[in-house]
Amino acid sequence: MLSHSPEQTEQTGASLAPLLRDGDTLWLYGELGAGKTAFARGVARGLGVTSPVLSPTYAIANEYEGRLRLYHYDAYRLAGLEELLDTGFDGFSGGVRLVEWAERAGEDISGICVMFTVTGEEEREINLCCLP
Repeated sequence: MLSHSPEQTEQTGASLAPLLRDGDTLWLYGELGAGKTAFARGVARGLGVTSPVLSPTYAIANEYEGRLRLYHYDAYRLAGLEELLDTGFDGFSGGVRLVEWAERAGEDISGICVMFTVTGEEEREINLCCLP
């Protein structure tokens, strides 16, 4: 998919949300400013979250109530999957997990991969794939 603005990136996330199921994990990859948080806001909106969605950079994890509970993680400050697991990542029940800076989590992960590539000032290429 090609997004031409942060609003369109957010709408892409909102469009994906109805397809998500309880237990899904979204792994977001991309450089700083690539649109990960805008996409996360859209997923949250699409899940019926009405509270403001903020990047969990310093909190590591934020939780939001919606049609499905959303657990929003930021792995930027983590040293790998072990530190992510130490946040209670595997102990969640009922909902969707979304992880920004997935490249910090290592390679032993599974779920839905969302890759953001900056292709212009506000243009982003967004690719989805399944991780085993």
